[in-house]
Amino acid sequence: MANKYDLLLESILAQPKMIPKHVAIIMDGNGRWAAMRDKPRTAGHEAGVRAVKLTVEAAMELGVQYLTLYAFSSENWKRPRSEVAALMSLLSRTTRRELDELIKQDVKLITTGRISGLSIARRRVLADAVQKTRNNRGLVLNLALNYGGRTEILDAVKAIAHSVKAGLLDVKDINEERFAEFLYTYGLPDPDLLIRTSGEKRISNFLLWQTSYTELYIIDTLWPDFGRNELLEAVADYQQRDRRFGKVDSKKSG
Repeated sequence: MANKYDLLLESILAQPKMIPKHVAIIMDGNGRWAAMRDKPRTAGHEAGVRAVKLTVEAAMELGVQYLTLYAFSSENWKRPRSEVAALMSLLSRTTRRELDELIKQDVKLITTGRISGLSIARRRVLADAVQKTRNNRGLVLNLALNYGGRTEILDAVKAIAHSVKAGLLDVKDINEERFAEFLYTYGLPDPDLLIRTSGEKRISNFLLWQTSYTELYIIDTLWPDFGRNELLEAVADYQQRDRRFGKVDSKKSG
């Protein structure tokens, strides 16, 4: 007899045109997960790695093409130095450990954000993984690192200003499409679905430009407890949405 997961997966796959192409996730709740168990915050981050693996696996099963994970925000540098160091170490260790599996599963790893703000050693690990998976044709796994939505927009404005000053771009040619070419995420479609764990009802400076018409799904589950079922439930909920992008639903307008 099929279990709940298999039945939900079958139901979702029966509507292939309603499967989100790009899913973005704000992975929140690691600290609270650890506190509830009288463990240090770093234990929550370690436990969150399992959730990442399960989510990537489920995304591939669903046929999601792009998965963006908010791994480290530009504001996270304000956390205690010991926690930041532990997060950076975890990032490098996990990337090294999972690289062979990413290659095996045909996953393409990319990064979004001010990667130059990371240490040389961390950048080398990431660059190696990005290089070795660059020709993969499966899921695109995008890690948002040292990322801030406002900073991204400001960087785009500065780049545009330089282009205009250099005579490479005419002001009259600047529109939404051209502006998007200067964002960190150029080449990626905007997210169809944004999931936030831990029940917090905010987007925390994440993909501010790109999520203008993204469907939001907020779940109380803390990130280390997030897995295949939770992702499927989010996608199933998404499939019930009526995405009009500001237009009127002709079926309901009479």
